[in-house]
Amino acid sequence: MQIILLERVEKLGQIGDVVTVKPGYARNFLLPKNKALRATKANLEVFETQRAQLEADNLKRKDEATAVAGKLEGLKVIVIRQAGESGQLYGSVSARDIAEAVTAEGFTVNRAQVRLNTVIKTLGLHDVQIALHPEVLVSVTVNAARSAEEAEIQAESGEALVARDDEPTFEREVGPIGEDDENDLSAETSEAPASEEE
Repeated sequence: MQIILLERVEKLGQIGDVVTVKPGYARNFLLPKNKALRATKANLEVFETQRAQLEADNLKRKDEATAVAGKLEGLKVIVIRQAGESGQLYGSVSARDIAEAVTAEGFTVNRAQVRLNTVIKTLGLHDVQIALHPEVLVSVTVNAARSAEEAEIQAESGEALVARDDEPTFEREVGPIGEDDENDLSAETSEAPASEEE
């Protein structure tokens, strides 16, 4: 299906571009959200008469988004979640959770604006992109922690508070029996009868 873009759409094109997309993508996303029009002769004429106004509106929204991005850049939000000793969360931090945390800091952001490639499933600091405008992306840091105190420590150290691998454990490691192990066993058995004879 051919459509005319009414705003910049990532990986598709700029305002006024006529592009071909799958019909479902156009019907279910682009057309209902007023991001595009069907590329008919009548719509092309309507678009050309409104092009200057659409570009002016887009520029105004971009300027507003850039101003907000200056304030939002580098924001750190804390999301409290339960987690295991290994740092694995019981659940995950989704785009909705991040949008609510950013909104609580005084910025209006909805979950559709949060660019989260994969959900956050571990403790620690995670960089997340927020699209304030199709052409304005800003990065915020999400601090996933078990408590506010832990979040503060993570923010200072820059790493998650989890049980480390270099901490001593009381379990004996058991591996496959090799030549060294067989020598140890034969030494133990040869010493055992000697001690009994004494």
